[in-house]
Amino acid sequence: MTPADYEFLRSFLKERSGLVLSNDKQYLIESRLMPVARSEGLDTISALVAKLRTPAGRIAGEAVVEAMTTNESFFFRDKTPFEHFSNVMLPDLLESRKAQRRIRIWCAAASTGQEPYSLAMILKDMGLKVSSIRFEILGTDISREVLERAKEGSYSQFEVQRGLPIQMLLNHFTQKGETWEISPAIKQMVQYRPLNLLDSYAALGQFDIVFIRNVLIYFEQAAKVEILERVAKQMSPDGYMVLGAAETVVGLTDAFRPVTGSRGLYQPNPEFAAGTGSVFPVRQTA
Repeated sequence: MTPADYEFLRSFLKERSGLVLSNDKQYLIESRLMPVARSEGLDTISALVAKLRTPAGRIAGEAVVEAMTTNESFFFRDKTPFEHFSNVMLPDLLESRKAQRRIRIWCAAASTGQEPYSLAMILKDMGLKVSSIRFEILGTDISREVLERAKEGSYSQFEVQRGLPIQMLLNHFTQKGETWEISPAIKQMVQYRPLNLLDSYAALGQFDIVFIRNVLIYFEQAAKVEILERVAKQMSPDGYMVLGAAETVVGLTDAFRPVTGSRGLYQPNPEFAAGTGSVFPVRQTA
């Protein structure tokens, strides 16, 4: 792969997905894109780049984005956000949503589904405590391939051992050969749809809780601000947003304010909602 090939791929991925690669990620390109090149009948990354530069490279381009934006996930990742969900968000929203009797949750960058299914299992185990509320959980991701895996709800022994309490495994999964399948009751609690975070969110509707964890770190600062401010526009005024452990809104935007005592948890800023904040233009899909 030549320096020119690498620069093309950096620009291509940034424009298509918002992914920003530093100057030292050639090894990542090689490891993730060589399988794509081979599937296209090509022997080198340079040959793949040459194809991407032509009109015939559209499908290959989609495969490149899929390969470079697929990130790992596991059940109850980082633990703390799920404690906030059970101990902070739910008690507050169950009280304030008594009239509406509906709570909508969005898991952005849901990958293979472990995060939304973790939330669904918490709700299922709460039983009668939440039975008066209808929960809608939406998982989105730029990669259609990982969303298909999420819809299947089938995981390896290694995947269910990462973060999933043994009692939840026994209660909500059935072992079939070398895999574990999540129960239909949990599966039907989550809907999935493809979404590029650089595109419009208008069709998603309004949410009470947004998990958008461990994805903003891959975007440059201007894109982070754009995404956060558009997420704020899709949220209830008293809703909650959850970021990853290495992510923050501080120094980026006033669209959210931190929840005191709950690291990584934020609520929309009323002043921003009133129109004092800036809003970036939204890329429209074709």
